[in-house]
Amino acid sequence: MDVATNLGDRVLKFQTEGGSISVNIPDRDSLIAAINHRFETGEGFALATLNLDHLVKLATDQSFRDAYLAQDFVVADGNPIVWLSRFAKQPVTLLPGSELVVPLAQLAASRSLPIALIGSTSHALECAAAALRSQVPGLKIVAQIAPPFGFDSQNIAADELLDQAAESGARLCFLALGAPKQEILAARGRVRVPTLAFASIGAGLDFLAGTQTRAPKWVQNIALEWLWRVLKSPTRLFVRYLSCFAILPSLTFDAYLQRRK
Repeated sequence: MDVATNLGDRVLKFQTEGGSISVNIPDRDSLIAAINHRFETGEGFALATLNLDHLVKLATDQSFRDAYLAQDFVVADGNPIVWLSRFAKQPVTLLPGSELVVPLAQLAASRSLPIALIGSTSHALECAAAALRSQVPGLKIVAQIAPPFGFDSQNIAADELLDQAAESGARLCFLALGAPKQEILAARGRVRVPTLAFASIGAGLDFLAGTQTRAPKWVQNIALEWLWRVLKSPTRLFVRYLSCFAILPSLTFDAYLQRRK
């Protein structure tokens, strides 16, 4: 049985206007087991990494909510999600999308399954592909697709991209389009090409390529990566993180209700 369907009540739930969004994969071992099962059976999947920014967007974006409800696997990407899970007595571990690229590529390589890189820019994809090949011996990268500026994951261009990925022979697609585009494309792909697997990893390919830089490890370890990002790009991120902090009281109350249950 698929791990994600065998967790029973071991899920962390967040209420949105359109329904409940659940973190249904609690840790890395469970994720690897679930993906291994899909690879063995030849079935695709969609993997999303939930963070506070996503929860802010989910409150107002119906298409994003629909896409999230179509994800097969959802993990926690962000310390606040982990802290809330502990308070709710449904503990999950931190699994940032950017840190899943290499492990999932290794898993694909171990099964000789080709992968595709989708998103970012052609230059970044070339650099990310080179980095992955150096870190994952035997990895087959059969497609590198950088959609044009203004790409819409909800129209015919998305179908053409999905067909291109499928025709390349890829089995696992890393989507680096940012939210909500990547999750919406993954949900669309689950219907159009159900044997393909999709992992939405945000800036993961840019980090590998070196075109974007993560916070130093010591900053990550003290859970201040968000502050490092704001200081690096205050105009773009200050309002975003303010919105994230604004929803914490209601999320904490929801976690309390789950704890009581």
